[in-house]
Amino acid sequence: MSLWGRIFAAGYDRVLGPTEAAGLGAERDRVLASAHGRVIEVGAGTGVNLVHYPAAVRELVVTEPAEPMARRLRAHVAALGSRARVVKSRGERLPFSDGTFDRVIAAEVLEHIPDDNAAMAELSRVLRPGGTMAVTVPRFGPEAVNWALSHEYHDVPGGHVRIYRRSTLVGRLRRVGLRPLASHHAHALHSPYWWVRCLVGPRREDHPVVRAYHRLLVWDITRAPRITRTAEHLLNPLLGKSLVVYLEKPA
Repeated sequence: MSLWGRIFAAGYDRVLGPTEAAGLGAERDRVLASAHGRVIEVGAGTGVNLVHYPAAVRELVVTEPAEPMARRLRAHVAALGSRARVVKSRGERLPFSDGTFDRVIAAEVLEHIPDDNAAMAELSRVLRPGGTMAVTVPRFGPEAVNWALSHEYHDVPGGHVRIYRRSTLVGRLRRVGLRPLASHHAHALHSPYWWVRCLVGPRREDHPVVRAYHRLLVWDITRAPRITRTAEHLLNPLLGKSLVVYLEKPA
C-alpha cells in the first residue's frame, strides 16, 4: 500500500467532498432510479451513491482498485447498513462472468484508467445483453481549462490521464459492442469551482475564494434552491463539467 494511496484516501472526502457529493447529482434520478436487478458501480469512491439505489436493485456490487479507498468504502457500507458488496478490483479486469449485471455505472472513472479500452471492454463484457449502462467523464472544454491552468491538477498518482471528446468516448464504447441511447452535459456550477482551484493551486482549499465557492456548492447540493438549480440547468449546455452518456448492450 503506497503512502500516496493512504494520503489520497484520507483526504478524499475533505478535498473532493463537494464535487463527489454532487456525484451523479441531478442525474441520480435518471441513472439510478430505474436501476434494477443486479447492478455494479465501478470506481465507487467512498460510496456517495449508495443511499440512492432503489429497492428494485436485488444485488449491488461496488468496486475500488486501491485498498485505502476500498477500506473507506467498506466502512461506509457498514455504517449505512447497506447490502452492497465491496470488491477490490481494477476496472480493466473485473472478476465477474460475462453478462452478470443488468446495469453498469461508471461515473468519473474512465479518465483515470491508463488502458481505458480494456476497461470499456470489461464494462461491456459484464453487462448482460439488453442491459443498460451510464458513463460520465469530465467534459472536454472545462477539463482542458483545468489542464491549462494547472499541471498539478492532473499530474498526480491516480489523476486524470486523458481528456475525452464526446466523439472519442462514444466511438470507443461503440467498438466494445455498446449502443448509445442519449447524452447530455451536467454540473455547470462545478466548472468555475475547479478553474478557481487550479488558478490558486489545486491543494489550496483554504483559499478564501475557494472556501466561499465550496460553501455555495454545499448549499446547492444540500438545499437544491431554485435559483442555482435553474442557473445550472441553463448553463449545462455551455459549461457543464461532466459528459453523461447512456448506453445499452443489444440483445
